[in-house]
Amino acid sequence: MRAATTRTATTRPATTRGTALRVAVIGGGPGGLYAAALLKRLEPRREITVWERNAPDDTFGFGVVLSDETLGGIEHADPVVYAALQAEFVRWDDIDIAHRGHRHTSGGHGFAALGRRRLLAVLHERCRQLGVDLRFRAEAPPAAELSTTYDLVIAADGVHSATREAHADAFGPRIEEHRCRYIWLAADFAFDAFRFEIAETEHGVMQLHGYPYSATDSTVIVEMREEVWRAAGFAELDEAESVERCAKIFADALGGRPLRSNASSWITFRTVVNDHWSHGNTVLIGDAAHTAHFSIGSGTKLAVEDALALAACVEERHTLPEALAAYEAERRPVVASTQRAARASLQWFEEIARYTDQPPRQFAFNLLTRSRRVTHDNLRLRDAAFTTAVEREFGCPPGTPPMFTPFQLRELRLRNRVVVSPMDMYSATDGVPGDFHLVHLGARALGGAGLVMTEMVCVSAEGRITPGCAGLYTPEQADVWSRIAAFVHTQAPGTAIGVQLGHSGRRGSTRLMWDGIDEPLPSGNWPLGAASPIPYKPTSQTPYELTRDGLTEIREQFAAAAWRAARCDFDLLELHCAHGYLLSSFLSPLTNRRTDAYGGSLEARLRFPLEVFDAVRAIWPEHKPMTVRISATDWADGGTTAEDAVRIARAFAAHGADAIDVSTGQVVADEQPAYGRSYQTPFADRIRHESGIPVIAVGAISSWDDVNSLILAGRTDLCALARPHLYDPHWTLHAAAEQGYTDVEWPLPYRAGSRPPQTGRTDAPKPRLTLDTARDDTAPDA
Repeated sequence: MRAATTRTATTRPATTRGTALRVAVIGGGPGGLYAAALLKRLEPRREITVWERNAPDDTFGFGVVLSDETLGGIEHADPVVYAALQAEFVRWDDIDIAHRGHRHTSGGHGFAALGRRRLLAVLHERCRQLGVDLRFRAEAPPAAELSTTYDLVIAADGVHSATREAHADAFGPRIEEHRCRYIWLAADFAFDAFRFEIAETEHGVMQLHGYPYSATDSTVIVEMREEVWRAAGFAELDEAESVERCAKIFADALGGRPLRSNASSWITFRTVVNDHWSHGNTVLIGDAAHTAHFSIGSGTKLAVEDALALAACVEERHTLPEALAAYEAERRPVVASTQRAARASLQWFEEIARYTDQPPRQFAFNLLTRSRRVTHDNLRLRDAAFTTAVEREFGCPPGTPPMFTPFQLRELRLRNRVVVSPMDMYSATDGVPGDFHLVHLGARALGGAGLVMTEMVCVSAEGRITPGCAGLYTPEQADVWSRIAAFVHTQAPGTAIGVQLGHSGRRGSTRLMWDGIDEPLPSGNWPLGAASPIPYKPTSQTPYELTRDGLTEIREQFAAAAWRAARCDFDLLELHCAHGYLLSSFLSPLTNRRTDAYGGSLEARLRFPLEVFDAVRAIWPEHKPMTVRISATDWADGGTTAEDAVRIARAFAAHGADAIDVSTGQVVADEQPAYGRSYQTPFADRIRHESGIPVIAVGAISSWDDVNSLILAGRTDLCALARPHLYDPHWTLHAAAEQGYTDVEWPLPYRAGSRPPQTGRTDAPKPRLTLDTARDDTAPDA
């Protein structure tokens, strides 16, 4: 599928639809105007009418930012508009971050902006040249009425779209209001960079986003949490007083100059998502269809790209329904990716107080990489000096990527920050691991990771998930695990091996994953005990509620398994309290309905998992670390929340946990995860900063660039990767080679392969992740 930014809309394949389409456009913003101009340019016989309720020069913003990709699409689609805009743009490369008396500058970013009024004027003029009927100060008739007399109705009526609301049953809008208030203002001077200024006031943290949009003017957005806004008294101030107060708070950034407004008011950002973008012959574009937070500057960009794609699809498809379906199919993945980045950026600014104590350069790096669009490697391409300075402040030796800095847990020194995540292999017999496990874990240990984790090793036969799950409840099982641990220690020196202990609880007695994940065995089922008698799925076996005697027995099974794990010489032990398995089922209010001392409040729900932890910690050698894997959210209403996760992490830390392995979900079958690249990392980030305990991040972390970015920004201490290690057992060694980092220990038999093979060109640059090609994985990690 072609990206919308490559659209040219300059050729006209045959169409069975009449070329003299009648088109109604509701809303005269950039998206609606540009769609009208393109459709008219492509076929002059089209009758196109734009209704705009405001006057031609009415606008409530100041400057807009467009990317080079968007400008490229405009240039191909309409050189006249491109030339007019090109003459107006102000361009700059730098981003300034001012915080606690420090100002750090990062270059090489490349921005282009112009005044919103000027953009509208250019589009007005182009529409008039082409013969578009522009009707200002005119309310458009309802879309339902227009759709009976026009062939195509384009609803570009903004975030508060009346069209969308009138047909909510068809479009399926979902609107979320967020936690910050912001106000659009302007300054009568031009910033020399994109400026982020952080003000830590007695009421809380406030931030300024500023950028030039002409040689003499800048857009200034002031933003803060709702509670900060109220505490600072802005709710009682009128517009003029708010403007004056903002100018005083950010006097340093403004050089003491005043700010000005344009019917400006404090508003709350609304994220708009629609299940469908078209209804009959009516189609949504721009903010009516979707919004993206202003902190990544994508609102106008998305609207213009919508117009480009819609015009091209109308030309290319034989019928209007086909065109509208193609438009949505093409644009939706692009918009979804942008909205994920925008949400990450929005949430970062909502939680900015979490990061203000970071070292200044790390804070700046964290801000720059907040949306995950800009990464460590990408930033190095843009500004190597700045990135090197951040690495030096972090403690990276010269030339050492952040992922290859060591990390200490008790007396265990991990040589790098990469963890091979626990992955169930379903390949044991009666709980006994075999040669497959030796090869599987041995290969990944030879691959250079700092820590290799076993799959969930079950503490009893009844605690297995499937008949193929490994255990540590018999001497025979322990003997094989000892052999595996010894192989890692002798053949992969420098790599640690950890064991994850768990009990399946209500998710046990199921088929092997490839035979039907979470489906009950057709025969040979064993009884399941859980916090409460709630089946995982309607088709699942119903567990019995564990009694006090049953809880004591399971606690002792964990302790016995820990004793065996110590004798096997594992370097680290992790207690599995995630993914709806037994200990997890006690933590979640969705799976724990007990009325005794182990149910009710979070403190009560924590009681049994903490009892198990204490029993294991008492057995596990004092000098060796223990970690705990948790599900930081259930992704379901009424379940564990991010706030709960912080309290859970603090509780385990108080009992001696050395790190929290932060996963999410799989607690209830009807969960609704928000998948995306590094989608679980924000939960780890929050736990790390609010509890002070080291964290392991996991979840669709798939590139070494992601690992470097997360580590250097201070969002995690270690990164666990599952599927990348299934694809490439030597992922860590290859990551070193691809980054040109040679100070790594390759196994002697593999040392000849420590350099990438030549492909016939010795001058070919290695591929790098760039802003335009940033990964946006949507599959969850294992």
